[in-house]
Amino acid sequence: MSLRWRISAVVTVVSVAVAVALSLTVHFAFAYKQADEARKLQIDRIDLALREYVRTGQPTFGSRLDDPRVPAALRQAVRDGDRATELSEGRIWAAVGVDGHILSLRSSYRDRTSDLASLDRVLVIGAACVVVCGAGAGVLIGARLSRRLRRAADAARRVTAGERSIRVRAAIGGSGRDEAAELATAVDAMADALQARLDAERRVTADIAHELRTPLTGLSAAADLLPADRPGELVRDRVRALRSLVEDVLEVARLDTATQRADLTEVPLGAFAARRVAALAPAAELRVIGDEVVVTDPRRLERILANLLTNATKHGLAPVVVEVDGPRLRVVDAGPGFPATLLREGPSRFRKGTDDRAAGGHGLGLTIAMGQAAVLGASLTLSNPEAGGAMAELTLPSGASAVE
Repeated sequence: MSLRWRISAVVTVVSVAVAVALSLTVHFAFAYKQADEARKLQIDRIDLALREYVRTGQPTFGSRLDDPRVPAALRQAVRDGDRATELSEGRIWAAVGVDGHILSLRSSYRDRTSDLASLDRVLVIGAACVVVCGAGAGVLIGARLSRRLRRAADAARRVTAGERSIRVRAAIGGSGRDEAAELATAVDAMADALQARLDAERRVTADIAHELRTPLTGLSAAADLLPADRPGELVRDRVRALRSLVEDVLEVARLDTATQRADLTEVPLGAFAARRVAALAPAAELRVIGDEVVVTDPRRLERILANLLTNATKHGLAPVVVEVDGPRLRVVDAGPGFPATLLREGPSRFRKGTDDRAAGGHGLGLTIAMGQAAVLGASLTLSNPEAGGAMAELTLPSGASAVE
């Protein structure tokens, strides 16, 4: 049950309890007041009848002497000369003991019973109105709170997706200081703090990578001066790997800023893939199922394709197949597939596309591919086909949708 209906149910139950309690209180208070007034009136009447009986020796004002219909309990109560009253079968009795006899007076109580019934009907209608109004108020209150919480959840999801300008407090609206507003303010503060920390970490990473470029350039030049023997080749290979890592870190840092813009142009995807696959992975097989002209940035698209092919050839097994199917570009290999953690959480820096820790690379290739796909307005999905292996599918905007 949602929060909205829980609040409505609680308010309705409370309304029913309050309405029932108030109705019962009013009913019994009115009934007691009616009985008390009727008893006092009947005592006054029996006193008047008693004075006339003492004066004349005859029952008057509708009183009777030793009436056999007098209730037994009332007879017992007045045998010592006391006065008493009793309600019985819609009538009210009053009696008094006098000279060994019982002088009694009987009056109808039905008019007061009718008044009590009329009051009960009014109370039932009033209680129903209270319950309906309470339930309606509960629905409205619950709906308003539920709507604000849903807005807060939607805004939080958008912040999680990377929309940094979204603020939960502004999304829920209102100017109050209730619990929902306090929650939204706390979430905004937490998001700002986390974003500030991430930005600081990214700046440090970019600064370190940038500062490493100058000594790396000198190191690369020095390595080129080494003799063309086995030790010299090992040094040059490690320098190239280190330089590639620094460039990748800088590219990730630029993508993290979300300020990159694509230089869009129309590209025939089949012909583009044929040229790039032949240059990047000659051993890979190209299949053009359906060609299409897409509007994209060729440099960034080449970067994505290169990273996907590198991941497939390094961490997968042959054959590596590149498929072009309309605006979709697939890279499939026959390896062990992507790790479950990567499929569940997505690529992240320094997480490799394999569980083999001895494999080469630094885990930045898929992260860069994802970032470049976002710049292009494309979607990159990773999966493990049922037949085995790993598949990365890039869906590019077609010419019409990209122009729109």
